[in-house]
Amino acid sequence: MNDISKQDIVTLVKLQEAETEIVRLNSVLEEVEKEKIKIAKKLKQFKKALDQNQEDLEKAQMMCRDSEQEIQVVDDRIIISNEHLRMVKTNKEYQLILREVDDNKKRKDALETEFLEFMDERDKIESIVSESGKEYLLLEEQISSEQAEIEKKSSNDKESLEEYLNQQKDIGKTLAPALMEKFRKISKMNQGLAVTRVKNEVCLGCFMNIPPQLYIEVQRGNSLISCPQCSRILYYVNTD
Repeated sequence: MNDISKQDIVTLVKLQEAETEIVRLNSVLEEVEKEKIKIAKKLKQFKKALDQNQEDLEKAQMMCRDSEQEIQVVDDRIIISNEHLRMVKTNKEYQLILREVDDNKKRKDALETEFLEFMDERDKIESIVSESGKEYLLLEEQISSEQAEIEKKSSNDKESLEEYLNQQKDIGKTLAPALMEKFRKISKMNQGLAVTRVKNEVCLGCFMNIPPQLYIEVQRGNSLISCPQCSRILYYVNTD
């Protein structure tokens, strides 16, 4: 036990109050950042899906164009073959070209059926892209609003954090360097709680009993006393 003034105890309690708020606000702001990342990720994932739909649409459009061009090529062949039919001189040549025309017509029919399927698929994807685009804009607007609200709330917390940090710095200047260093060390060990009350011979930091004689010394308030279990600096408040 080290002898200190009652004013030092009061100062340590005030320092702990500031430290507690700093820890709380840092935790709140950390959660805010996580929430911002979460909603930004949600928009990013939606955009990725939208981009994939757009890519699928471009592929479907290309397949329609390619199919249409192939139909045109086969149609041109049929026209050319029909022109040749009028110029053939033998029956053998006539039958050969006629078979060629028939094959090309069958090929054209198959291509046209395929083309209609491509068009149906393109139209479906186009509808998906259109609806997804509208949903994305709505989601983007919603997330932008949410982020603005988060920024507004966190702005107040950031200001409060700055105030408590300054308060902690000012309070720390009134303590002996060795005492301030002890506070920092214990705070680091106990997630920001270096100073805690005792009540009914119980440390309210770790909720373990302390020896009766130690409790009496804490009540006197003229010594720096630490909890035997958690090492936190103890102080007593008379609530009678």
